[in-house]
Amino acid sequence: MADVVYVSKSRIERKQGPLRIAHLPGEAQPVIFSVHGAIAEHYKVDPAKLKESHSSTIDYVISATAG
Repeated sequence: MADVVYVSKSRIERKQGPLRIAHLPGEAQPVIFSVHGAIAEHYKVDPAKLKESHSSTIDYVISATAG
């Protein structure tokens, strides 16, 4: 069995609704996650209640696997 070579230590703060702040290793500034467009519609988030839209976690996953 292989030895563990890395354990990611991150911290997520849920602010309001879908708005989350991620503190990730290697990033000097926190990363903001939320919802937008079709994702907000899917989860029935009223766009008027979103103070600001941001990329969702799935956007980051897709970008990471595509790169």
